[in-house]
This record gives sequence, structure tokens and C-alpha cells, in this order.
Amino acid sequence: MLKLKPNCESCGSDLPPNSTGAMICSFECTFCNRCAEILLHNTCPNCGGGFEKRPIRPEARLKEHPASEEAVEIGIDQQKHLNFLRQYRGVPPERR
Repeated sequence: MLKLKPNCESCGSDLPPNSTGAMICSFECTFCNRCAEILLHNTCPNCGGGFEKRPIRPEARLKEHPASEEAVEIGIDQQKHLNFLRQYRGVPPERR
């Protein structure tokens, strides 16, 4: 089950469980739309994978299975991310 992390790992913006602007990679690294697309170029700085829109858990199910309230550490290692971008530039996420 997804943790539904509460914030963007890059800029810290709030991403509540019903946010339509949350993006995740296959390891559940969580970023806002803007950071995932513009800053990170659809390349996760932690694993190199691509991003997909995070699904929204129905409100009725949140009572039984709540979203995480633990804030995620904010900050991107820019040099590490540049290395990912060099390695994966032009390679679609499904081929990384």
C-alpha cells in the first residue's frame, strides 16, 4: 500500500492524500508536478526512474488506511541529479 507522503521532496510543498499534483517513482519518492517535470526532467534524483501521477486513495479508505503524516526530508543533491540526467538523457523511463 502506498504511503502517500505528505510533501514534495524537492520544494517541500504540501501534497495531501487528495492532491492531483503529486508524482511518484516506483520507490514512492514523492514530488510535486512542477518539480518532477521542470526541475527533475522526469528523472528521480534518488533512483533514476521516471514519475507517474500518484493515485488518490478514496476518502472512506483513508480512515482505515491513513496517509503518512511524517514529513519527507527536503533537498536534492544537484550534482548527483546532474549525473542521473547525463546518464539517462534521451532514455525513456521504461528503458532505464
